Amino acid sequence: MEVRGEARAVFAAVLLLIAGVLNVIYGIAAIGNSSFFTDAGAHYVFSGLKTWGWVTLLIAVVQVTGGLSLFGGGTYGRVIGLIGASLGAIASLLAVGGAYPFWSLGIFALCVIVIHGLIVYGEPIEGER
Repeated sequence: MEVRGEARAVFAAVLLLIAGVLNVIYGIAAIGNSSFFTDAGAHYVFSGLKTWGWVTLLIAVVQVTGGLSLFGGGTYGRVIGLIGASLGAIASLLAVGGAYPFWSLGIFALCVIVIHGLIVYGEPIEGER
């Protein structure tokens, strides 16, 4: 029995790997107190810049793990990919008030595309039930 969405799952895996690598870079930059994200006198609502950097780094590990596991085609990769994309979407919405709001909205849109691709993956093709 063929399932639909296999190419979408591969595309989601590539997007998760790209998002994970970018989040590793951003997490390390935030942990190092870089002024890359905001001005020097910025105040944070939820946490400090170093805490946000560690959160971003943990999300990146989940995203990279899910992306690599999706290439194997297992259920673990699909579940971890959904968790990673969901956490990435939430984190990008929390970062909309930062220095790059349109970048955060773009990342949110990509996470939604990944979530959709992973949910659709695995349904049987119509007519083969």
